[in-house]
Amino acid sequence: MLGDKTIDQLTPEQLYWQYNGTSNSVGVIIQHVSGNMLSRWTDFLTTDGEKDFRKRDEEFEEKKLSHRDLLAQWERGWECLFTALASVNDENFDTVIYIRNQGHSIPEAINRQMMHYVYHVGQMVHIGKMLRDNEWQSLSIPKGKSKAYNQDKFSQEKSRTHFTQEYLSDNDNAL
Repeated sequence: MLGDKTIDQLTPEQLYWQYNGTSNSVGVIIQHVSGNMLSRWTDFLTTDGEKDFRKRDEEFEEKKLSHRDLLAQWERGWECLFTALASVNDENFDTVIYIRNQGHSIPEAINRQMMHYVYHVGQMVHIGKMLRDNEWQSLSIPKGKSKAYNQDKFSQEKSRTHFTQEYLSDNDNAL
């Protein structure tokens, strides 16, 4: 969601902005994360997570995909991940997952990859904040708004809901 909301705030040109020659643009990060997801989660119960079809070094080459094609690539990676996670059940939960011949339990493999993805999504958000400057729409509690945010939260009854629900249903709220 943080990646999606960052992408939504950037122009097609901003998606390929780089701080310098050794840094990655948001577009390149999308290419890399998507490539990683497709490699790690395609047939993840039966094949190594580093697939022969993956061209990791090419993920870091700026391809200047259209905004639509870049978003489609981003969505393909997430769809592959979510499809793989939905296939986990009691019968396969103890399967050893390999990534470059290193065995992982399913929770270990998921944790490894989630930390990788959050690292890159954080980079995307940081780049977006730099590019949008004062026009950036905060994805968390905006600076100086913590007290009002907490007052609102504590004025509500306790409930058991997922913390992202309010952000999915109300675009005016900050994440």
